Amino acid sequence: MTRPVVLIAEELSPATVEVLGPEVEIRNVDGTDRPALLAAIADADALLVRSATQVDAEVYAAASQLKVVARAGVGLDNVDVDAATAAGVMVINAPTSNIVSAAELAITLILSSLRNLGRADASVKAGRWERKQLTGVELLEKTVGVVGFGRIGQLVAERLRPFGVTLLAYDPYVNHARAAELGARVVELDELMRSSDVVTVHMPKTPETTGLIGAEQFAIAKPNLHIVNAARGGLIDEDALYEALSTGRIAGAGLDVYSSEPPATSESAQRLLELENITLTPHLGASTAEAQEKAGVAVAKSVRLALAGELVPDAVNVAGGAIDDLVRPGVALADRLGQLFTALAGESPELLDIEVHGEIASRDVTALKLSALRGVFRSVVTEQVSYVNAPVLAEERGITVQLVTDETSERFRNVITLRGTLRDGEVVTVSGTLSGVDQEHKLTEVFGHALDVPLSDHLLIIRYEDGPGLIGQYGLRLGEAGVNIAGMQVSRAGSARGAEALVVLDLDESVDRDFAEELGAAIDARSIDAVDLVY
Repeated sequence: MTRPVVLIAEELSPATVEVLGPEVEIRNVDGTDRPALLAAIADADALLVRSATQVDAEVYAAASQLKVVARAGVGLDNVDVDAATAAGVMVINAPTSNIVSAAELAITLILSSLRNLGRADASVKAGRWERKQLTGVELLEKTVGVVGFGRIGQLVAERLRPFGVTLLAYDPYVNHARAAELGARVVELDELMRSSDVVTVHMPKTPETTGLIGAEQFAIAKPNLHIVNAARGGLIDEDALYEALSTGRIAGAGLDVYSSEPPATSESAQRLLELENITLTPHLGASTAEAQEKAGVAVAKSVRLALAGELVPDAVNVAGGAIDDLVRPGVALADRLGQLFTALAGESPELLDIEVHGEIASRDVTALKLSALRGVFRSVVTEQVSYVNAPVLAEERGITVQLVTDETSERFRNVITLRGTLRDGEVVTVSGTLSGVDQEHKLTEVFGHALDVPLSDHLLIIRYEDGPGLIGQYGLRLGEAGVNIAGMQVSRAGSARGAEALVVLDLDESVDRDFAEELGAAIDARSIDAVDLVY
């Protein structure tokens, strides 16, 4: 029997190769040599890369039997996931391989900024001896604000506690009890910025978090503030950071990531290179021997699962392997419902029930639970979310997750429902089904309102007190903004005028948060959510 071919395009550790085992034929190619890569990929079953090899549609087109692409690391900037999905190729990575390394780097940047280590190093190497000019400050008894209290933020908090600091945390999705266990008090962002001597950022980069810390936040910060970002470039507004540092509004900063990398390629980031009170490193978050080793070994294990046709927990685009044929089409639906739930809830629930109703409930629907959790956390954490780490993320946030199955379904053949209870007792529900021969994703219920509308990529969901002329108002405003409504459905709680109405608008394009809030204020909406879904 012919062994599957695993093509290694960049240097990997001996331990990684050993994990692949004797059941595969290992070949090597220089992934940066484009012609050689395209020739070698022709009969490969799996491709292993790090960050230098560009894996795009041209590569997939040249591969006649490629089943899986594995990135031995966290990010996937060099792998075209959409093109892989279109080609039926699974993409996997190592989402948790660098979390310790990233946390340790954040601590390093904090201490480097407080003690002026970058300037001190340059000074001594230049033959100067500037002890008085480089006096620093201690971390002891300082207040440290952790912006983003997911896995890495919590690791940072654990490592900061022995320094004798007061910990604050900002994260809409963090469980307060879990934060308290780590000695952190959960506060709003403004309070954190106003009270902290040190701020370290560990949020995912989304349209909502881009520029999260800007001129308004620096304006209320202490003048002795040191701020660190070892998470994602662009979370701190670089123009505002430059102004704050250059004018003495804050004391110092440490950056490992930038809006454009390297920073010399971006005008806003380039100005930061001129400043003495900032420590800069070249995106070293995952650059430790241990992180690289963990990443290689993790993806090698996943490649073996993929080639054996088994469930691959770290698949980022498709759930491969042993999933019942009747259940498999619902995997993508569950993911999108999870994304929608988070967008509507705006915070992590205390309790989350993932309900599966209908004939598929008689099968093993564990994959639907995992996929729903993956969707819930997509925009919440900095690391890539997979089927293996999604339950861990829920546990870390103190979320009780239950899978509920029921073989009866009243309105549709099969229905998936996410039902979450928030801290204030509010219950948020979203439900969906698959419709027709094309298995179209349909939204069947939101906040208790019955629906039958496509679960499309761009949605605007509004709750308001029903009254005449309101549909015309928001329709007109969307039209004036050049946003086309592809479809809509209105559901009203009860038959009386003035009852709560919920409308789901299927849009041809996304709308930004500011526009949505202005539209909601114009019609006195109870809530309005612009939601962009991916898979």
